[in-house]
Amino acid sequence: MIKSRLNSLRNLMKEYHIDFYIIPSTDYHNSEYVTKYFCAREYFSGFSGSNGTLLVSDKNACLWTDGRYFIQAKKELEGNKIMLFKMQEALVPTLLEYLAANIKEGQVIGFDGKVMSASFYKEMNEAIKAEGIMYTGGHDLVHEIWKERPQLPCNKISILPDEIAGQTIFEKTSKLREKMKKTGVGACLISKLDDIMWLYNIRGNDVPFNPVALSYTFITDKQAFLFIQKNALDLEEYQYFEKENITVLTYDSIFLFLKELKFNEKVLLDTKNCSYALFSELAGKVTIIDQRNITEELKAIKNKVEIEQLKSIYLKDSVAVTKFIYWLTQEADLSSLNEWEAGQKIDSFRKEINEFLDYSFPTICAYKENAAMMHYSAKEYGSSVLKKEGMLLVDSGGQYLGGTTDVTRTIVLGQISDSIRINYTATVEGMLQLMNAKFLKGCTGRNLDILARQPLWNLGLDYKCGTGHGIGYMLNVHEGPHTISWRYRREIEEYPLEAGMLVSDEPGVYLEGEYGIRIENILLCVENQRSNDDCFLGFEPLTFVPIDLKGILPEKMSDSNKNELNKYHNQVFLKISPYLEPSEKVWLKEVTKAL
Repeated sequence: MIKSRLNSLRNLMKEYHIDFYIIPSTDYHNSEYVTKYFCAREYFSGFSGSNGTLLVSDKNACLWTDGRYFIQAKKELEGNKIMLFKMQEALVPTLLEYLAANIKEGQVIGFDGKVMSASFYKEMNEAIKAEGIMYTGGHDLVHEIWKERPQLPCNKISILPDEIAGQTIFEKTSKLREKMKKTGVGACLISKLDDIMWLYNIRGNDVPFNPVALSYTFITDKQAFLFIQKNALDLEEYQYFEKENITVLTYDSIFLFLKELKFNEKVLLDTKNCSYALFSELAGKVTIIDQRNITEELKAIKNKVEIEQLKSIYLKDSVAVTKFIYWLTQEADLSSLNEWEAGQKIDSFRKEINEFLDYSFPTICAYKENAAMMHYSAKEYGSSVLKKEGMLLVDSGGQYLGGTTDVTRTIVLGQISDSIRINYTATVEGMLQLMNAKFLKGCTGRNLDILARQPLWNLGLDYKCGTGHGIGYMLNVHEGPHTISWRYRREIEEYPLEAGMLVSDEPGVYLEGEYGIRIENILLCVENQRSNDDCFLGFEPLTFVPIDLKGILPEKMSDSNKNELNKYHNQVFLKISPYLEPSEKVWLKEVTKAL
C-alpha cells in the first residue's frame, strides 16, 4: 500500500515538474499532535510517530526522525524501501544537508506551504546553493492522492471562567500590548494554537489531546482579530468576543486579510510556528520581526490561581496513578493482562476524577523490550502479555478543568537483574538531583541538565531526548519556551527558568531489544532564597507517586540521594494516604519505607 501511494505521488510530481517533495508532520499551526486530516507523512510512509519529515524523489524516499522514535521507525518502515535518517546522530546528514548534496541545478523542490514552517523555508533557501533551484509551495499533492482523506476538524469552543483562568482577556492583552510596545512592533500575528487559546481564555477540541481550536489571531495596539471556523461558535461565543472588542472573522479569510492589509508598522511573528503560506502574504509588504511569540513567554509563567488549581489537580492525578500501581502489583492477574488493557486501566482511574476532560497524550504502557521505544503505543490486539518478571513503563497524563498532567513510573513486576537495578538506581538519582537543584536566577535548562544525566553518564549511558519540557495549563502537555537539555542547538533560543514555570524531570535508560526505564515528576519552579543582590531558584514537586524500591540497589545510591528519596516518599505517604482504602494505605506505607 505504501509503495503504491509513493508511486502515485511520484507520478503527480512528474506532472507538476517537481523533483523533490517534502511532507512534514505538522498541521497549519505546527502542532505537535495532529488530527487525522494532517497525517500525510504517516499515510505515505507508515511511520506513526509524532515527529518526522518525509522527502520523496523519483528514486528515493527518506524519513528523518528524532531519538524518541529510532526503534519504532525502524520497525514501521520495514519493507517500504524508505531510508531512515536518525536525527542528530554522528555522520547522519540533516534533511537540508541531504538535499544540498543531491539536488541538481535547475531542479524544483515542492511542498504544501500551509504545513511548511516559514523558518524551515528560510533555512532551506540558505542551505541549498545550487543554481536555479525553484521552490513551489502552492501544491498540496497529498490532497489530490488521498481520496478518502478525513474532514478538517471543527468542534465547538468553550469559554474558560476567569476564576479558573486567573486573568481576564483584558489583563492578558494589556500585558501583550505592553510588551509589543517595548519590542517596537505595532502588531502580532499568532498562529500557534495554545497561545491563542491562552490569550482569549478559550479552549477547543480540534487537535487530539490538546484542547485547542483551529484559529489565527492578528492583534494591534487597539484592535484584535480572531480567525476561526464559523461552526465552532454559538451566539454566546460571538457575544463574548464582541464584549471583549475582538473582531471574529472566518478561519480561511486570514489569507485575504493579510493580502489586503494596509499597515505601516512592524509585525512580530514566530517563523518557527508560522506557515510559509502565511509568511509569504506579509513578506515584502511590512517589516517582519521574527521572534518567539510574546504570548509563549507570558503563558509559561503560571499565575497564582493556575498554581493553586494545578497543585489540587496533580494531587488527585497522583492518587489515581498510585491506585493503579496498587491494583497492578497487588490485585491484577498478570497472566491474563496485556499492555493495552493495563493502559486502559490507568485511564479508567483518571476518568473517576470529577474534573477529568481528556488525556493529555496517548498513554504509553510498555512491557520489557517495548519500553525501549520511548513513545511506544500498545495496540488493542497483539500487545504483549505481562508476566511476573521484568518491568512495565507507564507514561500517562490527563487534561482536567484546572490543569494538565504528565507522569511516568517504571514498575518492577518480578525478577530483574542487578545490572538493570544499577541503571534503575542511576535514573532515580538523576531525577532526584534535578528535582532538588538550587540555582541562580538566569540559569537555563542547559545549565541544569547535567544533574539528571550525570549518574547515567558515569555508567556510559545516555538517553536520546531532552530531560524536561514545559507543561501547559489545560493546554498542550509540551510547551515552551523553556526546556531542560544538554545539547546546544544554534537554531533554538535558550530561555531562563523563572518562578511559576512548570517543567518535567524525566531521565531514562533505553536499551533496544531489552528494556526501558523512565521516572518522571513534574516540577514547579519557585523562588528558593534571596542573598544580597542574588536570587536563587529551586523546584517543588507536583507529582507524588511512589518510586518502585524493588528497582533500586541502595548501596549504589549516594547518602544524599538516599535521604532525598526518603524525604520524597515521606511526602508521598502524607499527601496520598488520606485518599486510599485501608489495604492501599498499608501497602503505600510499605513501598515508601525509608531505605
